[in-house]
Amino acid sequence: MTDTNQIAPETKNIDDVAQSFGDFMRSFDEYKRQNDDNIAQLKKGTGLDILATERLDRINAALDEQKRALDSVILKRERPPLHAGQPAFVSLEHKGAFNDYVRRGDESGLRGIEAKAHSVNSAPDGGYLVPAELETEIGRRLAQISPIRALASVRQVSSMVLKKPFSIKGPAVGWVGETEARPQTETSVLAEMQFPTMELYAMPAATSSLLDDGAVDVEQWISTEVETAFAEQEGRAFVTGDGVNKPRGFLNYNTAEEKSWEWGKIGTVLTGAEGAFIKTGESDVLFDTIYTLKAGYRKNANWVMNRRTQAAIRKLKDADGNYLWSPPAAPGEQASLLGFGVTEAEDMPDIGPGIAAIAFGDFARGYLVVDRVGVRVLRDPYSAKPYVLFYTTKRVGGGVQDFDAIKLLVFAG
Repeated sequence: MTDTNQIAPETKNIDDVAQSFGDFMRSFDEYKRQNDDNIAQLKKGTGLDILATERLDRINAALDEQKRALDSVILKRERPPLHAGQPAFVSLEHKGAFNDYVRRGDESGLRGIEAKAHSVNSAPDGGYLVPAELETEIGRRLAQISPIRALASVRQVSSMVLKKPFSIKGPAVGWVGETEARPQTETSVLAEMQFPTMELYAMPAATSSLLDDGAVDVEQWISTEVETAFAEQEGRAFVTGDGVNKPRGFLNYNTAEEKSWEWGKIGTVLTGAEGAFIKTGESDVLFDTIYTLKAGYRKNANWVMNRRTQAAIRKLKDADGNYLWSPPAAPGEQASLLGFGVTEAEDMPDIGPGIAAIAFGDFARGYLVVDRVGVRVLRDPYSAKPYVLFYTTKRVGGGVQDFDAIKLLVFAG
């Protein structure tokens, strides 16, 4: 008999992913059968059984829950590389000194290391830089948890503000004969875009007994405590942030219908019905949204919506009766809508009158996340006795860098 406790962790992870993915696919098959039955009842004119409607809603909710469970299992098996781009002896020295600081408040090791690095921003009142492997772990898991960060371009900077020129209009060009005069062309039109970094913080608390326990990996504990808090705040700011002490979200910019679009605004497509899709040909407006993007942007485009909007999208079919929404083809992959990936962002608004509930675009070209290098931790054993607080901070900014790369689907007539 095989002792399950002796099974390698990697094998268990693979089995968990396969089981979660199988459960998800079975639920989707059941969802399609129930939805087809409901549509058949409506066509017969017999009315829709309320129990059947409730059953469809339960299956829909189960689909969302199983997808989150599948994503969680896949996330747990991800392990960031350690000591990337840093000699092992430096990393080990920093790791040991950081461990002494977190557990006992001994700053001497960190002061020596950061003095060698000529750091001017790591005094005790500002906290100490965390070891590279901990910073890597927080950054990578944030990319997994924060949906917009995973789609956007991410730039690391050492200053407070990133200034980036963007060419709105190239130089004028034209055809001329071999011996004809070449008139001077117009100069390029450049826009200077600024992306300031704002401070994001979390303050996990630990007991002295936890810090005294040598079996506890304090670095892992800190990263686990702060990653979700950071990701939730980032995810909300990248979507709806107003740019005041936080990044500016892509929904916070001025909008214009696609026919009157201009630089500095996000283009929109209207569904044709207030707070809903039109009754017939629902897929038409989705195709219209896709083709508002230029071909170069469509190659890497994604849909972004919350789970309630995705639940409504799952019910839509094309003229041939095929579902527009497709489940992931394999564990770790995205669901798709009309051949483009669907990213679930809970901070996107629900469908409603005049609401931009769905975004579509190449977010790697359209949205920029700016990280200031370094995550800092300040140990505070005094403010909340008997607990020890760890004031953990990072600086992050964000905003739209290419207004032609993102479009919004607005539920309005």
